[in-house]
Amino acid sequence: MKRFLLILPALMLVAASVATAGDIELDVKRHQLDNGMIILVMENSTAPVVSTFMRYNVGSVDEKPGITGTAHLLEHMMFKGTPTLGTRNFEAEVTIMEEIDRLAHEWEAEKAKLLSPFGGGSQERADALRDSIAEVQDQQKEFVIKDELWGLYLKNGGTFLNASTGQNSTQYYVQLPRNRLELWAYMEADRIAHPVLREYYSERDVVYEERRMRTDNSPGGKLWEQFNSTAFIAHPYGWPVIGWASDISTVMREEVEEFFIRYYAPNNLVAGVVGDVQAEEVFALCEKYFGPIPSQPPPDPVFTEEPEPAGEKRIEVEYDAEPQMLIGYMSTQLGNPDQAVMQVISSVLTDGRTSRLYKRLVDEKIARYIWSGDPGMVRYPDLFVFGTQPLEGYTCEDIEEIICEELEHIKTEPVTDWELEKVRNQVEAAFINQLNSNMGMAIRLASWEQMTGDWNNMTRHRDATMAVTADDIQRVAKKYFDKKRRTVAILVKPVEPEDGSKPQAMK
Repeated sequence: MKRFLLILPALMLVAASVATAGDIELDVKRHQLDNGMIILVMENSTAPVVSTFMRYNVGSVDEKPGITGTAHLLEHMMFKGTPTLGTRNFEAEVTIMEEIDRLAHEWEAEKAKLLSPFGGGSQERADALRDSIAEVQDQQKEFVIKDELWGLYLKNGGTFLNASTGQNSTQYYVQLPRNRLELWAYMEADRIAHPVLREYYSERDVVYEERRMRTDNSPGGKLWEQFNSTAFIAHPYGWPVIGWASDISTVMREEVEEFFIRYYAPNNLVAGVVGDVQAEEVFALCEKYFGPIPSQPPPDPVFTEEPEPAGEKRIEVEYDAEPQMLIGYMSTQLGNPDQAVMQVISSVLTDGRTSRLYKRLVDEKIARYIWSGDPGMVRYPDLFVFGTQPLEGYTCEDIEEIICEELEHIKTEPVTDWELEKVRNQVEAAFINQLNSNMGMAIRLASWEQMTGDWNNMTRHRDATMAVTADDIQRVAKKYFDKKRRTVAILVKPVEPEDGSKPQAMK
């Protein structure tokens, strides 16, 4: 196999930790503060910019019933500022926020009475309390400087400014001119140490609307939510990252604040910094700004385990849209040797125009698209998923039959040497391409460090993927692609019957 040689003199560090992957050497320096925060730095002076990635080891999997969506809601709140950012008069704001909290608790108590089968609540009083909260929130606007944290980054040349929440983590990104590195350290440390959850209830409404748009009013979002909640009967991977609507609309500010204290601790954080910097300078700034922040007791892992599947699960999701289908097989998690094999299987089946299912489904004009995804960087066993949509004249069942046929072939017939070589070339090329992106490297370094305890496992996983054999593929395919491990979700159009009775689903 052809080997790629990459010469990256700008990434070479003296006395750095070195990971070797084929002909590629990654020079990374690692530093851990006394409070547990880990910083990984890779120097690259090709441009006077630095990419930073803050990864907190908390996601929707760490929530509990009643507060689902809190990790995502907290991500929104982390842009609201601090006692010095986002406000014209913090002391005045405190009084207003206390009044909002008081009214909010009365409002939630009244809504709870209305939902009780024993009655006792007053819709009129609930509406009045809601209106009172809105009035006090309007008073707070006088003191709020909207999006000041976001604006400061933009004024100082910030790009790629974003944040995201998943099942397993919450992360914050920004790329800055290299001479604004201290600004990053100051602002990120300030919002970890002194966050102010201002405008909480209005932001909660924003998130509720986001859920309505992306899930309730989205055929793909609706299908995915129902698919996931069907596949998992016990584990938190079964609930949506954005949360259930009833939880979003009732979770209180104090509950989100408690969640923050538990999980947004420096010992639950890894920062990746890649670009035109000196590692020792980065470490010194982190000691100065993040170092004084106290650690917290490590949060408990998720103890709930998904029971071994007892049989296939199928669900039809009614929505007025063209049919779609998701098929998932209960699989494994990062750290299990089978995970690298699943990655190769995904590539053989659906990666590129020469993949097996692309040729059978897309080239033959049976499906609009076909994709698959191995579990990836997950803490707990997750699903290997296929996604597809039939073209006119075909059904989801037609496509499912073809997918099942190809999975049987994978189990019983060794993949060809040509297919394995193609996957290895793809893995090699992808690994090299990620080195060309400062942000991509910051993300990968921090993610692998946090998920596995050692960023070097990034290259070890790549090597394990390159070493997958045809025998490995057959063994793993037989182990996981079993009907009893399968969940199938199909989006179907409801049909209005002529007699006016309840609509029936049409496949």
